[in-house]
Parts: sequence; structure tokens; C-alpha cells
Amino acid sequence: MTEFILVRHGETAWHAENRYAGLTDVALTERGRQQAAALADWAATADLSAVWSSPLSRARLTAAPAAAACDLTPRIDERLHEVDFGRGEGLTRAEMRQRFPKQLDAFLSDPVNHHLPGGEDPRRAAERAAACLADIAQEHPVGRVLVVAHSTLLRLLLCQLLDIPLTNYRRVFPELHNGALTELRMKDGRAALLRLNAPALTPAPALR
Repeated sequence: MTEFILVRHGETAWHAENRYAGLTDVALTERGRQQAAALADWAATADLSAVWSSPLSRARLTAAPAAAACDLTPRIDERLHEVDFGRGEGLTRAEMRQRFPKQLDAFLSDPVNHHLPGGEDPRRAAERAAACLADIAQEHPVGRVLVVAHSTLLRLLLCQLLDIPLTNYRRVFPELHNGALTELRMKDGRAALLRLNAPALTPAPALR
């Protein structure tokens, strides 16, 4: 049985304006660095087996202090990068409405079948993230694994693993907080959600 702790990276410079950050390498804010430090404090006594991260710097810089606190080397997997938002990249919702209002309305109605123009198909994003977790679980069949990635990717992943229609990912999981803990238990290829958006405080006992 593998327990995954899924974490959205720390706050970035685009957070205040709620700009869509997909593949753009946006820097962490001071608060984001503090969230990474809090995650490291949690990780120091969390009995982690491994730390994995998206290749984007905001995720790597969030994961690195936690890995160091556990004397682990963080592992990078390209499949954990954020969804590509295409023409929506770097824009606020108001700016999208000015540039492509019809496509935005379609996206808000069904973000999978009408994803942002020029962006990645969310179904493919969910598949690559689920395949990544399956490979990690195979490498770590017992233990606790920290995975630092991104909001949209992790929400799609949760739906994929919990048999929730992907089109509902924005409604069922409206927000993953920066630096918060979302825990999944994986056993025999099936997932159970243990907690969602928990603050990085005293860790829960490891499941055996």
C-alpha cells in the first residue's frame, strides 16, 4: 500500500491576480517560500519514503526543502508538469473574456470537452499524471510519497483516480491551497481519499 501526499506548489507571483500559470516558469513569492519551509517542517517527521516533483521551478523549489529535511533526493518527472493553457496562458479570466469570450464560456461550462483554445486536452493530462503515480507506486509499493505538482493537474488526477467525471474537476475540487496536503491511499490499483487541503502541520501517523 502506498500513501501519496499531493501538494500544490507554494504561492507564485501570478497568484494575486489569478493568472493562469501553465508551462510558464513563474517565481515563488516570499509567502510561497514560507509555505515551502512549512512543508519541510512537516516532512521532517512524516516518515516519507520519497519526494517527487514537477520539473517546473515553482514545484521544484517547494519540494526541495522537504526532501532535504528527510535526507532524500527529490525525483523529477516530466509527467507532473501543469496543464498547458494555450491562449489562456498568463491571462486573467477578465482578459480571456476580452480576447475569446465564446471559448471562455464553453470552457466554464465544460472544461474538458471545451478546454482553453490551443491548450492541452485535460484527458491526456489526467492520463499522464495517473501513469506517473502508478509507476511511483510500483517503485514504492509500501510507504509515503510526497508529490509536489500543480492545481489543475492534481484536480484532474484526483478525478481520474477516484472515478469522478473529469468534466466536474472544477466543481468537485474548486481549489487546492498552496502548500496544503491532500492524501491518497493506493492499494491494488485503487485509490481512497484520506484528506483534502489539510494544513502542513503535525503529520498524521503513517499507515501500515
